[in-house]
Amino acid sequence: MYTGIGEQNGNLSIARCLGQYSLIICRVNVGRKTKSIHTPKMTLPAKARHVQKVLLSLEVSTQVIQLSESTRTAKEAASALSCTLGQIVKSLVFRVNDDPILVLASGSNHVDERLLESLIGSPIQRARADFVRQHTGHTIGGVAPVGHPKPIPTFVDKDLLNYEQVWAAAGGPYAVFACEPSFLATLGKVIRVTLVAD
Repeated sequence: MYTGIGEQNGNLSIARCLGQYSLIICRVNVGRKTKSIHTPKMTLPAKARHVQKVLLSLEVSTQVIQLSESTRTAKEAASALSCTLGQIVKSLVFRVNDDPILVLASGSNHVDERLLESLIGSPIQRARADFVRQHTGHTIGGVAPVGHPKPIPTFVDKDLLNYEQVWAAAGGPYAVFACEPSFLATLGKVIRVTLVAD
C-alpha cells in the first residue's frame, strides 16, 4: 500500500493506492471556490498506470488520478480540476517531415506555429490522430508529457513556469497528474510559444 499526502498553498491532496486501485481525495482552492475530487477505488487504465510507472522512475512525487469528468480539452480539464486554464498543460504533437515534436503549452496559450517553425528551422504541420498515437502511444486529448515509445524532441512553454503547480494528461482523457513546472522544464527546451506584443 502507498499513501501520499501533500499540501501546497492551501491545496491538500491525499492519495492511497492499493495495487491497481486508488482512493484519491483532492481539495483544490481557487480563490473562495473549493472543489473536492474523489475517485473511490477506481482502477487506472493501463496507459495511466504506465505513465505512473514512468513518473516514479523519474522520481517525480505525484499520483496519477482518474477523474469522472473528461479532461480532453484544456477548458474541460480546468473545470474538472477547479484550476486556472493556464495551469493545464496542453501536449501538442506536430509533424516535422516524418518525425514528431511535442510542445507542452499552457492551456491559456495558442502556439504560434510560424514562431515554432523559425525556432526549429523546418516547416511543421499539426499531427493527425494516427500519427499522434503511433509516436506517443496515446490519443489526442490524453497525451502525457512522458511515457512515449521513443523519446520525442520536446519544447516547453515558458509561461508554464509562472505557476507553482500544473496539471498534465496521463495517457487518457480522464487521467491526469499534478507536478511542478520545473519538472516539465527538464523534459526539453523552454521557449516562448506565443509572440510577445511590443
